[in-house]
Amino acid sequence: MKAREIFLITSFVLILFFGVLAQFWPGFYWAFLIIGPFFILGLFDIFQKKHTIRRNFPLIGRMRYVLESIRPEIMQYFVETDTQGRPLNRILRSLVYKRAKKVNDTEPFGTQMDLYHSGYEWMEHSMYARHNPQEIGEFPRFTIGGKDCKQPYSSSLLNISAMSFGSLSSNAVLALNKGAKIGNFAQNTGEGGLSPYHLKYGADIIWQIGTGYFGCRKEDGTFNPVTFKENASKEQVKMIEIKLSQGAKPGHGGILPSIKNTEEIAKIRHIKPGVTVHSPPAHSAFSNPIEFMYFIQELRELSGGKPIGFKLCIGRAQEFMDFCEAMICTGIKPDFITVDGGEGGTGAAPVEFSNSMGMPLREGLVFVHDTLVGFGLRKEIKVIAAGKIISGFHMARAIALGADGCNSARAMMLSIGCIQALQCNNNTCPVGIATQNKSLMRGLVVEDKAQRAANYHEATIHSFLELVAAAGLDGPYELSRGDINKRVGMYNVQKYDEIYPYLEEGCLLNVNTIPESYRRFFQKTRIMK
Repeated sequence: MKAREIFLITSFVLILFFGVLAQFWPGFYWAFLIIGPFFILGLFDIFQKKHTIRRNFPLIGRMRYVLESIRPEIMQYFVETDTQGRPLNRILRSLVYKRAKKVNDTEPFGTQMDLYHSGYEWMEHSMYARHNPQEIGEFPRFTIGGKDCKQPYSSSLLNISAMSFGSLSSNAVLALNKGAKIGNFAQNTGEGGLSPYHLKYGADIIWQIGTGYFGCRKEDGTFNPVTFKENASKEQVKMIEIKLSQGAKPGHGGILPSIKNTEEIAKIRHIKPGVTVHSPPAHSAFSNPIEFMYFIQELRELSGGKPIGFKLCIGRAQEFMDFCEAMICTGIKPDFITVDGGEGGTGAAPVEFSNSMGMPLREGLVFVHDTLVGFGLRKEIKVIAAGKIISGFHMARAIALGADGCNSARAMMLSIGCIQALQCNNNTCPVGIATQNKSLMRGLVVEDKAQRAANYHEATIHSFLELVAAAGLDGPYELSRGDINKRVGMYNVQKYDEIYPYLEEGCLLNVNTIPESYRRFFQKTRIMK
């Protein structure tokens, strides 16, 4: 007998049964208030044509959708282990929460990691460890700005990665901005434009310019030098970052769902409100590497000589080499390059792009660093790593592989209350961070969360410097690939300088010294002959 037939017979029997009882005891008429709605729902399930499970299994089939809707919460709180959660496991999430709240972040009883599983990494320590960094003064910083830069910027080793107002709520942007001011680090605006919330507390700002040119955009969507100069000249804006691509969706423009595109956001971005906005996948201000260098020069002049750089996730390696050749041909160089990895985060991305497009951070970072070295450009250009930077070890690994500093987005979100609910693209973020729903936003108290962001930043850099000191090194930039080990099999361990051998300075400038792994690129070169 089919489930829907069982439902109909059972419903008929119950209605008949309570109907007979009600003839003798009128109080049983109240039973129809209970079974009536279920009977109506069941009939609706049988005759609707959208869901096969509900059509075949009325009422009971609905449980499937209820259980599916709470599956993420069940997995996070009851099923996954401390090391299994994705995209960030519970160990990393708890670490951020503890540091943000300034509570004990140590762990008892030893590591939960499987040290003999392929992929496990560790740093080499020294018997001649240096002093705790808190005992020797302020945290180190690094300067961004080449020979053509008139206003170089002294940057923290860890800054807030690109997150737009629109993707984030105003309260979230304010909390991060105030936290950055307290902790003396920088906040990247993301491609959504420079909002009043990025400027309110006076924190250092990295203004990101994406393919939509939000905040410096003409009506036809092209670049507007007039509004760019107006915003870039603001005192809080310390650097300009041209976004070419991001790790979570390289080759795909940003997405602002219509539900998040409020009147306020539309005014900041110079777009129409209430519509879904897809940024173009590529820039209209330039169409080749030479034009790109001249665009960098234009932004540097319009901004009054502030550091100009670009962000990308490596795709076709040849194209980055074309950029390097264009730098040499034109004599124009960016002041910094931000390397994002395929593991980078986003508010909304097509699954195929998020899972299967873009070079991971480690490989991308090594390639960018080594290519710049090979062309003799590395000393003039700072490299920043972005993509799942959470802990002090993540910073150490990135700097050992070639970065000068790091950016973090998701860790900063966790520090102000993110619970990894994975609802960023639905405007239903329960903690008021990735939403424009005012009733949810009000739960995020800016003053409290700002201090937590600053706490997390301070504790993580302190942890990073402790690792450097434990390795017996005098500073972050003494780290090398040989300081990090990686298990590549049960009985096989390699250092990162074995996995990613260093390139010789300037080796890509002479046809006789080009490494074999790079020769194939020079067969396709479009600029230098």
